[in-house]
Amino acid sequence: MERLQALQDWAARQLGGDALDIAPASADASFRRYFRVTAKARDYIVMDAPPAHEDCRPFIAVARLFGDVGVHVPEVLAQDLEQGFLLLTDLGNATYLSALSAASFDQGLARDLYLAANDALIRIQQASRPGVLPEYDRALLARELMLFPEWYVARHLGVAMNERQKAILDTAFERILANNLAQPQVYVHRDWHSRNLMVSEPKPGILDFQDAVYGPITYDLASVYRDAYVEWDEEQQLDWVIRYWEKARAAGLPVREDFGDFWRDFEWMGAQRHIKVLGIFARLCHRDGKDGYLNDMPRVMRYLCRVCERYDELKPLLFLLDGLENRAVTVGYTF
Repeated sequence: MERLQALQDWAARQLGGDALDIAPASADASFRRYFRVTAKARDYIVMDAPPAHEDCRPFIAVARLFGDVGVHVPEVLAQDLEQGFLLLTDLGNATYLSALSAASFDQGLARDLYLAANDALIRIQQASRPGVLPEYDRALLARELMLFPEWYVARHLGVAMNERQKAILDTAFERILANNLAQPQVYVHRDWHSRNLMVSEPKPGILDFQDAVYGPITYDLASVYRDAYVEWDEEQQLDWVIRYWEKARAAGLPVREDFGDFWRDFEWMGAQRHIKVLGIFARLCHRDGKDGYLNDMPRVMRYLCRVCERYDELKPLLFLLDGLENRAVTVGYTF
């Protein structure tokens, strides 16, 4: 309560008013919290990022970086790095996920939202240059993969893998990493999905970008079209990814010349993310008490199994997953 009062007092000073009404706006999988305040008939967002756990500086830097290329991100109006407070413009409360759910997955609305997201992503990627954002290097990609055996297999499933199972997992991880690291490099938002893209003008409004890196070009596409929170059939995924690929080529981005090769990169990048997300969701549940993420695990696992079924190099991983959870395999498009 003391921290919330300090946040409220700070926001009031920034906005030149008396005590403000403050209400929760959203929370994420970190220690950050967001509150909406109203002053002079306008809404603002106040971020609470405890300095012991969070650093506001990457958020400020990436907001400036992405804002400079013309995409719609919150503007940082005031900051107090010592306390971990930021005052931001408000992009509203209609996420892509909420809008699509309310519209019962209206196809016209979905098309407009996702093609706008493609356009914004291309603008961000066109500005890419090395040495500005942290590299999405082998160490970081591998560290993310290792969340899976630690938190999903050992903690969530309660399984102690034998040496043969560990060897299968290690081999699959090496193959996935080899693909990921061979992909062309661009700016990567890293959580480009339906809970962080907002229905706003211009759309999309873009949130939760503070962990942006310089890495594989298909990562954000895999995040949004193999979304942990909403699922589209593969025909629709193909349509939206092809539309991105065509525009990206026209914009001079370093996508693969052959779409089949690009789709393979997209799927293998998705495999890395799915493995990571399963580990993160398990950790959020068992370490942080956020068990709501368990509801989304089956969707993420379906994505992973479909990719593993499709490519011979990943079928040993599929057999390992089947052994851990006794799951059936589904079939999709092959390239």
